[in-house]
Amino acid sequence: MKELLVIAISSMLVSNVVLSQFLGICSFVGVSRKVETAAGMGGAVIFVIFIASVVANLFYQFILSPLGLDYLKTIVFILVIAALVQIVEMFLHKCMESLYNALGVFLPLITTNCAVLGVALNNVSYGYNFIESVTNGVATAFGYTIAIVLLASIRERLEGNDIPQSFQGSAIVLVTAGLMAIAFFGFSGLL
Repeated sequence: MKELLVIAISSMLVSNVVLSQFLGICSFVGVSRKVETAAGMGGAVIFVIFIASVVANLFYQFILSPLGLDYLKTIVFILVIAALVQIVEMFLHKCMESLYNALGVFLPLITTNCAVLGVALNNVSYGYNFIESVTNGVATAFGYTIAIVLLASIRERLEGNDIPQSFQGSAIVLVTAGLMAIAFFGFSGLL
């Protein structure tokens, strides 16, 4: 149990997928204009990473590894993630039309979100068993959600401020993300 807690804290805060590993930056910057949209994207990423961690681990342990097809893991994981994102997209389109429209082009980009693929590949490279893989996946997804919601809330507060011309737009977003990364670096003393 202690080992799972260490994996969870490490994946969520210390080795945050966006702020430490720099994976998933496209959707992190693109969808973080409003807190509601960022939270919706975080929820979608949590679902996709959770299911991808489960399915990728099962595929790897019961099909790829026993048959000596380890070299196909990247291709298989990409196909699994693409299928899962299609399911999420269809669900949001049918049940949550406003969130579907708010996410726009960034929803299909979860397919190419390197954070999702990175989690599946890291689970294999770290040699995690099923429970450890799921814990790492869920904690990483929650870490992504924490980071994107924090950035969105900061961006909403910055809208009303007087920002110098040279820092307006993407520049202030990247500076803010950099400061967040420095702040999250402080969590490295936890473990």
